[in-house]
Amino acid sequence: MDRRAPVFHTLGCRLNAYETEAMKELSANAGLGDTVVVNTCAVTAEAVRKARQEIRKLRRENPDATLVVTGCAAQTEPETFAQMGEVDRVIGNTEKMQPETWRNLAGANFIGATEKVQVDDIMSVTETAGHLIDGFGTRSRAYVQVQNGCDHRCTFCIIPYGRGNSRSVPAGVVVDQIKRLVDRGYNEVVLTGVDLTSWGADLPSEPKLGDLVMRILKLVPDLPRLRISSIDSIEVDENLMLAIATEPRLMPHLHLSLQHGDDLILKRMKRRHLRDDAIAFCEEARRLRPDMTYGADIIAGFPTETEAHFENSLRLVEECDLTWLHVFPYSPRQGTPAARMPQVHGAAIKERAAKLRAAGKAQVQAHLRAQIGKTHQILMESPRMGRTAQFTEVGFARDQPESQIVTAEITGVAGTQLTA
Repeated sequence: MDRRAPVFHTLGCRLNAYETEAMKELSANAGLGDTVVVNTCAVTAEAVRKARQEIRKLRRENPDATLVVTGCAAQTEPETFAQMGEVDRVIGNTEKMQPETWRNLAGANFIGATEKVQVDDIMSVTETAGHLIDGFGTRSRAYVQVQNGCDHRCTFCIIPYGRGNSRSVPAGVVVDQIKRLVDRGYNEVVLTGVDLTSWGADLPSEPKLGDLVMRILKLVPDLPRLRISSIDSIEVDENLMLAIATEPRLMPHLHLSLQHGDDLILKRMKRRHLRDDAIAFCEEARRLRPDMTYGADIIAGFPTETEAHFENSLRLVEECDLTWLHVFPYSPRQGTPAARMPQVHGAAIKERAAKLRAAGKAQVQAHLRAQIGKTHQILMESPRMGRTAQFTEVGFARDQPESQIVTAEITGVAGTQLTA
C-alpha cells in the first residue's frame, strides 16, 4: 500500500516558504511518507506561541503521522519543541536542507529510531545558501534565494541565531537559475534573503547587491521583471541606485527594514541608520524613480519607547511616504538584549500598533486613489487578479491570460484592490 505523501505547514517569511518547497523535493526523493512537517518562525514570541498552537492542532488532526518541527524556532529553542509530547523530531535549519536528513527519516520505521533532536551550531555554517530550487510561487512569479543569515546583531532580533552568519549564493549560480526560470515561462523573479543588502560580502572581490542586479538584467535580457525583497536602506550601494534610476525592468517597489522613526530608539535597537537617513533615501530613490512605492517594517512599543518616541515613528510614515506597512507589536525574545530593557506596558503597545496600522491603511487608500485613470502593466496571478509593478493588486471583471503581463487602465478602487 502506498504511503501518504508528507504534509508541510509553513509559518513566517518568504524564505521559509522557499525552503519548504526545497524540503518537499528532498522528502519526495527520499520516499518519505506519513509525516507532518512544521516549518516554524522565531521572529517574535507570538510566532513561537503560534507554532506550538499549530503543532497541537496538527497532532489532533494526524494522530498516527510522524510530526517533525524545523525552522528558526526549532533552531533557536529546540528544547521547547522536544518537550512537547506531540513532536517526534526536531530538525535544525541546516539539517532541513540536507538530503541525508530526509533519507534517515524515511528509513526510521518507529519513533525513537533516530535522535529526537538534530540541531547543530548554526554559527559554524559557512557554505552559501543550501538547496537551490528553480523558484516557487505562482506560475507568474518565482522567488530565488540569493542570501541567508545575518552578521548584524540588532538588540530585538533572534533571527541571526536561527539563520547563522551571512552567506551569499555566487552571482553565476543566481544568473543560471534565473535563465532557467525565464525559459520555463516566468515573467517575474524576486530576489530573496534574510539580509539581502549584505549579499556579496563573503564572496571574492566583495560585490554588492547592485552588482548582482545589474548583472542579472544584462545577462538575462528576456526577463521582463526583476523585484528585490526587503532591504536595509543604509546598505544600498551605488549600482543599486543606478539600477533604480535606469532599469525599467527593476520593479519600483522596495520594502525597507526601518523598524523605528526615533533616533534614540534606533540606537537602542542597534540599527545602523538614523531617521534622517531613512527620509533621505526615500526622497532620493523617488527622485530617481518617481513611481517608486515603499513598504516598511516598523516595531511598536520597543522597550523604553515613550509617546514622543512613538510619534516620531508615526510621522515617519508620511515623511517617507510609506505605503505598505508591516507593523510588529514588540514582544521580548529570550536571549536578546532588548528583553532585558525596561518594557512598555502591553496595552500601550497594542494601542500604538493600531495607530500605525491605521496610518498604513490611510496611505494605501491614498496610493490606490492616485492610480485611477493611469495605465499599468499588470502581471496576472490568476484569471482575474494581477499586480502592478508597484505590487498593488488589481481585480478584473473578465478573465485575463494567467501568468502574462497585460496593459490596462485603472478604473476604480475596491477595498485594498484596484479595478481595471
